[in-house]
Amino acid sequence: MNASSWTPRRAVASAVALLLACALSGCGLTIPADPDGTLDTVTDSDLRVGVSADPGLVDTEGDTPSGSIPDLIEGFADSIDADVDWTEASEETLVGMLERGDLDLVAGGMTDQTLWADKAGVTRGYPGIAGADGRSIVMLVPLGENAFLSALERYLDAEVGS
Repeated sequence: MNASSWTPRRAVASAVALLLACALSGCGLTIPADPDGTLDTVTDSDLRVGVSADPGLVDTEGDTPSGSIPDLIEGFADSIDADVDWTEASEETLVGMLERGDLDLVAGGMTDQTLWADKAGVTRGYPGIAGADGRSIVMLVPLGENAFLSALERYLDAEVGS
């Protein structure tokens, strides 16, 4: 490149590109990220899960929830060496607890048409969950906890497909 082809616009673009490259290489940025560290916090620890009863998916009559969704959650917890701490309540109560940071995951009969999408991170819909009867079932996580959401979706993709 000769000196005559070096324009102020090219100089600014080069400077911006250099600054961006330096900033991204030095910040240790990993995507997806968890601003509150949910995946790191629950791995090798306790996974606090809220469930609401839903026939065919979640039965809350026993000492611990049972059904296809609790089975999936137990499997996910095993995959990250976590112990599940269950809370049973209504969806509204559980979403409030999720927003306050009292829960890490909420599950039940919520579908991909959930009204909670503005209050929580939502997994992709999973119509292949046993007992879903054609509904596309989702699970909820704290807003912005994208590494945790991605880990959960990878597990669900492997177990029931998307």
